[in-house]
Amino acid sequence: MILVDAVDVTMTRPDRALFDRVSLTVSTGDRIGVIGINGTGKSTLLRVLAGTVTPDSGQVRFGRGVTVSVLDQEAVLPPGSVFAAVDGGDGSSERWEIEEVLQRIGMGDHLARDTGSLSGGEAKRVALARALVQPADLLILDEPTNHLDLDAIEWLENRLAAHRGGLILVTHDRHLLDRLTTRMLELDRGAAFVHNEGYSGYLEARQARQVEAATAEAVRRNLARTELAWLRRGAPARTSKPKARIEAARALVDGRAEGPARPADLHLEFPTPRLGDIVIELEAVELATPDGRVLCRDLELRLDNRERLGIVGPNGVGKTTLLDVLATRRKPDRGTVTIGSTVQIGYYDQMGTALDPTARARDVVAGPHRSPDWTDARLLEAFWFDADAQWAPVATLSGGERRRLQLLRVLADRPNVLLLDEPTNDFDLETLRALEDFLQDWPGAAVVVSHDRAFLERVVTDALIMDGSGRAFRYPGGFAAWDEARRSVAARRHAVPTAGRAPAQRGSPARNRSSPRRTGSGRSASTIGHLLRQAEKELTRLERDKARLEQRLVEAGDDHERLAAIGTELAEVTAALTSTEERWMSLAEEQESGPGS
Repeated sequence: MILVDAVDVTMTRPDRALFDRVSLTVSTGDRIGVIGINGTGKSTLLRVLAGTVTPDSGQVRFGRGVTVSVLDQEAVLPPGSVFAAVDGGDGSSERWEIEEVLQRIGMGDHLARDTGSLSGGEAKRVALARALVQPADLLILDEPTNHLDLDAIEWLENRLAAHRGGLILVTHDRHLLDRLTTRMLELDRGAAFVHNEGYSGYLEARQARQVEAATAEAVRRNLARTELAWLRRGAPARTSKPKARIEAARALVDGRAEGPARPADLHLEFPTPRLGDIVIELEAVELATPDGRVLCRDLELRLDNRERLGIVGPNGVGKTTLLDVLATRRKPDRGTVTIGSTVQIGYYDQMGTALDPTARARDVVAGPHRSPDWTDARLLEAFWFDADAQWAPVATLSGGERRRLQLLRVLADRPNVLLLDEPTNDFDLETLRALEDFLQDWPGAAVVVSHDRAFLERVVTDALIMDGSGRAFRYPGGFAAWDEARRSVAARRHAVPTAGRAPAQRGSPARNRSSPRRTGSGRSASTIGHLLRQAEKELTRLERDKARLEQRLVEAGDDHERLAAIGTELAEVTAALTSTEERWMSLAEEQESGPGS
């Protein structure tokens, strides 16, 4: 069944065309990812396909009786409670489903909260819930993974995979695109390219298109050299035929193949002040919410001067709060924070620095205290703001372009410690890949809070896990190693043999309320709690041993015998620490499984 048919749709801005004569037919079962660099009109195209924006030219026709549910880039919610905003007031959604979806995306405790009190990220999640629970033949979602934690993203991925209608989405989540899409629509400087094999097919076709363009340019240059030599020898006669050839030759010589929309690499080059041995150190730090809920306790953290640390955990466990402490925006409730004398911090937070919509991009980068100069122009150009974009008012920039400008404002201060809170939100795929490459080679230290799985896999070397129970611990090997370990734990938990378990009988007597509560393994909750406390004590001891050995390595200098002996001991402690962390995770999973799991 055809859900929507767009024919020759065109949209323009005052300064340029967004896309020209784009045609697309979406049928039941299609899952289409829309991609392109920031400013190419992805969000605008989704609004056109949803019928909320009329194109400058072209037609959009919907199938008879087709229902469409939309998540817009800008979340606008009606006044009232969160529950009412998701329900929509038409009674088309069941209460249990609304509550379940809100719970899955981390808003289950906010049903009665007024929508006017929500943060931007919370409003986006509520808008996503509203789009998901409304019965729809066609789902149109603009950056649905923004502000979701890892568990919520995985749940959303599975829910969308089970959707039987059509799906159109804009997302920077490469895992989501790779699993879900059956077709990709690429917007590139007004043109549209449709790839029929999902995300992997798009990557292959894009590479083939670049190779084809490079080959065509090589042929053009060879012909141009031949024609240029002919022109220099002089035309033999001024007949119409030589004149035509002269014009063709000049056109060939003067012609240029269209280059890529952006340079292949992000060439951000600026002097980064050298970091000393002390960067940022946290000792016995405790963080708590205003109502007294402990986010983490006894946190010991020492950042290396080439640190690549990812902070991982569900929403609400204090990741941003910890970044605020590292940035000295707030003090810990307990413990001490030491900042090295050479440290210059750049903090890119979730909401970004507020930008004056009337300010020009070049003025934003220069800051309020000086006039922009050639160094600002060079930095803007390196971050893909051409001469026209540098003079463009902020109000004319796309959401992704504004976020890119906000990041550039942070980098313009030449920090040597970068704190990045959800840096991937609203960035296009090329910007993400370029930012990943930049962070891998950057000489400073970086701490990242992100739920983008591909970004974490490429950038971070260690992960700091915050689990919501007051525990925060470093996991060597980065996000990928931790994610593999937790999936292994979950797989083992779900693979518990059930052959020896007696089937539950209807009408059987209830368990004695005074008997010890049992987990899925049969061990009592008190036993699991005791084992968890033992594991926590062991983790604290091993982390201190590891820090002590690392300090001894520094003190050993060039004494190779001492270095070898300490290195062997450090390897043993690190292995024991990893093993104990996995045991702690397994026990925590067992505790969460509850009785009768």
